[in-house]
Formats: sequence, structure tokens, C-alpha cells
Amino acid sequence: MDFTIVIDSLPSLLKAALMTIFLSGISIVISLFIGFFTALIRVAKVKIAYGIVSAYISIIRGTPLLVQIFVIYYGLPQVGITLEPIPSGILALSLNAGAYLSESFRASILAVDKGQMEASMSMGMTYWQALRRIILPQSLRIAIPTLSNSFITLIKDTSLVSVITVTELLQMSSLIIAINFEPLTIYLVAAAIYWVIISFFTAVLDRLERNSSKHLAR
Repeated sequence: MDFTIVIDSLPSLLKAALMTIFLSGISIVISLFIGFFTALIRVAKVKIAYGIVSAYISIIRGTPLLVQIFVIYYGLPQVGITLEPIPSGILALSLNAGAYLSESFRASILAVDKGQMEASMSMGMTYWQALRRIILPQSLRIAIPTLSNSFITLIKDTSLVSVITVTELLQMSSLIIAINFEPLTIYLVAAAIYWVIISFFTAVLDRLERNSSKHLAR
């Protein structure tokens, strides 16, 4: 490994890594909202919306993310909707992750004992009150491990937005390689940066999971 090339390339790679973190962070927040509310719609079986949400999840989970990125960036302009590369990437990542998070949230809600819902409603709570006060706090704790996996996948999937010219970590790596012709060195450095980013997110979520389970230990 040529350490001179590593030192020369590191500032550009770290700057591109900030774009990767930005894309990941915004997409995680948006996908959480999408996943959470679509899960509620499916659990409560809200009329009309249930069918729309189910179709959305089926389509997203049944097609590759790369195709979804192309449809949003290259396809939407044909129907009069034009988005810049970064918004297109965020939208694609958010919609994709949101579909998988929806399944995680739905499964965690259904994992809570049904008797708790019945007991809450027998005490005079409405369905939505019981869901908000009793069921959701428990289901969110259950969902944390699967959320961690989804977030890790999303961070790695940001590399795919390089195909629509977003200069994130992988795109910058390719640009540097085109100049110095050292693919092994640059890709190893990029892989190390991805590993650091993902390790940080994983540590945060592990801490959150431990904190959410403290009351069980007591």
C-alpha cells in the first residue's frame, strides 16, 4: 500500500464521507417516519390507506434499490417531476428503508401480548390511546435490534447513489482511482471509512438498546 497516496487522498475521501453521513442521517429520519406511520396503518387496518400502503411495501421490497433510484431520477422527469441528484438519492433511500422499517415496526407491535390491549381498553382507553400509551413504548424497545440492521444496510446502500453523480464516498473513490490508478489502496481506505461510520451508528444503537432494557433488569 502506497501511504503517500493514502495521505493525499484522505482529505477528499473524508469530505465525501460527510456526504455519506448526511445522506444516511436524513434518510434514516425520513424512513423512520414512513416506516412508523405505514406500520400503524397496517396494524389498525385503516380503510383505503391499508391497500395503498400494502402496495407500496410490496413494490419497494420486490424491486432492486438501484432500479428505484433510476425511476426517481431518470423516470420522474418524464411526468414533469425533476429532482436534483441529492434529493433523488434521499427520496429513494428513504422510501426503500421505510418499507423494510414498516415491517419491523409492524412485527414489533404484534409481538406485544394482545392481552395488554384488551386490558387497556377494559379500563376505558380507546384503541388509539392504548396503542400510544401501552403498546408502542414496548414495541419500540422490541424493534431496536431490527432497526439497527436496517440502518446499517441503508448506510451501505448510499454507495448506490453514486450512479446519479452524487459525490459520496464511493463516487469520490472512483474519481481518485481514475487519477492515480491505485484501486486496491483507495478502495481499502474507503472500506475502512465505511466501517468506522457503521461502527459508530452500531455503538449508538447498542447503547440505546441497553438503556431501553434497564427497567427489565431491575
